[in-house]
Amino acid sequence: MNRLIAGGLVLAAQLVAPMAQAQPAKPTVVLVHGAFADSSSWNGVIAILERDGYKVVAAANPLRGVRADADAVAGVVKSIEGPVVLVGHSYGGSVISAAAEGRPNVKALVYVAAFAPEAGETALGLTGKFPGSTLGGALAPPVKLTSGGNDLYIQQPRFPQQFAADVPVAQARLMAAGQRPVAEAALSEASTAPAWKSVPSWFIYGSKDRNIPAAAMSFMAERATSRQTVEVKGASHVVMVSHAPAVATLIEKAATSQ
Repeated sequence: MNRLIAGGLVLAAQLVAPMAQAQPAKPTVVLVHGAFADSSSWNGVIAILERDGYKVVAAANPLRGVRADADAVAGVVKSIEGPVVLVGHSYGGSVISAAAEGRPNVKALVYVAAFAPEAGETALGLTGKFPGSTLGGALAPPVKLTSGGNDLYIQQPRFPQQFAADVPVAQARLMAAGQRPVAEAALSEASTAPAWKSVPSWFIYGSKDRNIPAAAMSFMAERATSRQTVEVKGASHVVMVSHAPAVATLIEKAATSQ
């Protein structure tokens, strides 16, 4: 009797093993930060995704220009074997929209308080399409570059309320000191044909975003035929910092979608 049981267990294991091997690998999640931020803004989201078994790459966004930045991110995507979920925050949305075009391994796009421009549109144009953004008045005087053009920063004293109003003040001040500047020209560079027309998209943003008005986010999500759109009540522009679980949950829904 024991031999029969043992034999049955061996047979069951042999049958289950191929089924387990047939399970598709989870896609790699590539996170792209936006202007006035850096890859550390994704730390809370990364911790959740890695706990849940996802490989994560937080790409360094140069913040120099939509096309140049998209080429940098596309290089990261190209280096990854298997499917990719491409996630962008703020200006990073413009970047992933261009970077995913023509990349067959990108299975989903997730916009986190991010721009999803149509061809010919700019970040500045979309920011002003609906009332509510106070970013212009919070910017510091442009920093002139020796190579030409200007870099833009948010004034450090105004950064917490403008960018991260629902983040603890001490943390927001650290973010202000470590913010990455964006080239002024990048915000006025016209986007090319967007990947969201052919790649499924998901959107999440805060209702109290002072950089990109919630109305603009809703408009872009509807235009992109978003699979799911989440508005987090009271959240600021850095919804991935203040509400990392909600952002991670949406990314995982995109990753497991068919």
